[in-house]
Amino acid sequence: MYRIKVNQPFIEDDEIRAVIEVLKSGYLTSGKYTEEFEREFARYLNVRHVVTVSNGTIALYLAYKVLGIGPGDEVLVPDFTFIATASMAVVNGAKPVFVDIDPETYTMDPHDLERKITERSKVIVPVHLFGHPAPMDEIIKIARERGIYVIEDCAQAHGAEYRGIRVGSIGDLGVFSFYATKNLTMGEGGAIATSSDEIAEQVRLLRNHGQSRKYHHIMIGWNFRITELQAALGLQQLRKLDRMNKRRREIAKLYLEELSNVEGIRLPVERPWAKHVYHQFTIWVKKEVLRDKLREYLARNGVQTSIHYPEPLHIQPAFKGLVSNHNCCPNAVRASRHVLSLPMHPGLKDEEVMYVAKLIKEYFKSNQ
Repeated sequence: MYRIKVNQPFIEDDEIRAVIEVLKSGYLTSGKYTEEFEREFARYLNVRHVVTVSNGTIALYLAYKVLGIGPGDEVLVPDFTFIATASMAVVNGAKPVFVDIDPETYTMDPHDLERKITERSKVIVPVHLFGHPAPMDEIIKIARERGIYVIEDCAQAHGAEYRGIRVGSIGDLGVFSFYATKNLTMGEGGAIATSSDEIAEQVRLLRNHGQSRKYHHIMIGWNFRITELQAALGLQQLRKLDRMNKRRREIAKLYLEELSNVEGIRLPVERPWAKHVYHQFTIWVKKEVLRDKLREYLARNGVQTSIHYPEPLHIQPAFKGLVSNHNCCPNAVRASRHVLSLPMHPGLKDEEVMYVAKLIKEYFKSNQ
C-alpha cells in the first residue's frame, strides 16, 4: 500500500453536503445544478456556452462531430497524449495525423505541425498536457491561414492560462474532462466550451436524443447527459478551483526548489507566457535505464508514481494501418522512455513533498 499517492481527488465537506442535498431532493438527473455549473464555468472561461456531457472522451467525439469531421479528413493531434484525442477522430471516420512535441513542455510542436498539414487537414487539436498550455499563437496562426479548425483539449488544464487567457476559450472549441483525478472533478464527466451559439445548440441536441422539446426529436442523438450528483460535486469543485490550483503551484514550487540541484533529472518548465496548473508534476530522468529503477525505489519507500505515457500514440496497436511513417515523432518516443510523474494533488502536505524529494536526492547520490 502506498503511503503517498501519485494523485487523488480533493474532496471536502462542501462537496459531500452538496451531493447529499441532491440525494435528498429526489431529483437526480440533469437539472438546476447542471444548468448552474454550465453558467458558472462559462463565466469562468469567458465563453458564451459550456455544455456538459458524460465524459471527456464523449466531449471530443461530439466536438469532431459538430464540426463535420468524417471520412477523408485528417485531424492533427500530438503523439504524446491520452488515446482519446486521436481515437475519437477515428470513431468519426477521420484519420489522425501524429505531431511531435516540444520535449520541454510536452505540448504540440508548431514546426512539426506545419510540416504535417495537407489539403485534407480539417482540425488541429493542441493538448495542454500536464497543465501547461500549448503555444496557441503559433498554432492559431497556422490554422487560420489554412481555414482549419482548432479544438483545445483541456482535459488536464482547468484554469491554466495562455498570455492571461484561460485555456478552452482560445480555439473554436475547448473540451474538458472531469475524471476523478482531474484539477476539477465530477467523478466522471466532460464539457464542450464555445462562444458559437450554433455549435452549443448542436451539442445540446446530440447529448439528449436530438430533442428540441420533450418527445420531439429533430435529429438522431444519444444520452450523453451528466447527473445532478455530478453537477453538484463539480459546482463545488469549480468554486475552489483557483485555490486548488494555487496549492498545486505551491507544491510544484517546493519540488522545483528541492530538486533543482539533482543532476540526474530535468524538471518541468513554465514558459513566460504560461500559467501552469500542474495536473501532473512530470520529471525527465536523463538516463533511460534509471527511470524504472527510480520508480521501483520510490515504490519500495511508499511513494506511488506513474508514467504518462509509456507509449506514444503512433505505435499503439489500435492505430495500426493509419501510420505511414513510424519515425514521425522522435521527441514523443524519447519522452515515453524518460518521463516519470511524481505525486501531485492539492491534498499533499509539504512534509510529504519533502520526503519524495529526499528519496530522489538519495537515489541519485547513490546512482551517479
